[in-house]
Amino acid sequence: MNLQLAGKKVLVTGSTAGIGAAIAEQFYHEGAEVIVNGRTGARVAEAIRKISGEPSHTIGGKVTGVVADLSTAEGAQKLFAELPEVDVLVNNLGVYEAKPAHELTDEDWATMLSVNVISGARLSRHYLNPMRKNNWGRVVFIASESGVNIPAEMIHYGVSKSAQIALARGLAETTAGTNITVNSVLPGPTYSEGITKFLADVLPKGTVDRKAAEADFLRKLRPTSLIQRFSRPEEVASLVVYLSSPLASSTNGAAVKVEGGINRGIL
Repeated sequence: MNLQLAGKKVLVTGSTAGIGAAIAEQFYHEGAEVIVNGRTGARVAEAIRKISGEPSHTIGGKVTGVVADLSTAEGAQKLFAELPEVDVLVNNLGVYEAKPAHELTDEDWATMLSVNVISGARLSRHYLNPMRKNNWGRVVFIASESGVNIPAEMIHYGVSKSAQIALARGLAETTAGTNITVNSVLPGPTYSEGITKFLADVLPKGTVDRKAAEADFLRKLRPTSLIQRFSRPEEVASLVVYLSSPLASSTNGAAVKVEGGINRGIL
């Protein structure tokens, strides 16, 4: 299927690994002009090398990078100077950690909300303006099923993801009658760089085999999963890329699940 993304300028924040890297790669395969982002030049250069070195499944696009810490206002200003406008903004930058609620400090809360919520609000505020001028654009927030089912082991993360979902819906309200859409995507547990440490933090000590640890995690903490496994980053990326395409023009203000059926709610 041609998703009609050839030549579209796409920024994927926090895209040097994991879901972000998979999203950037799939946009590249659709012929988009992809901008990857990370905090260090080495990480960005490696992501560019990996993406451009992959054989294109369709048209084949272009990939460049911006080195900036987008959790800060200074980093965002650096980005805006280098990249004044985009057709598609994927707010993927985020952090997570497992920590008991009674141990969460003000700093823990501030960091989680600053990185996961305020950074996306800041970038959306900037990039929606040229999208309105061009009367076309896509903004996608990578939220989480944890924004619906707040996890006891990381309440601050769940709250930040609830805020992302609400933010995306609120911004979508401002696009009424335009060719701009704003949506959120809700992945479930997904393979990523930090997943090994995360599993070690939430599971009993001594669970060393990763596959056993993942099965244990799903059984104990996400027992409603229908796929009964962790998702692969590319499975999340496929949905994100589709929602960013002209083919998804009637999907706006939606929170779209790609969480393996963890959330038992119909909607």
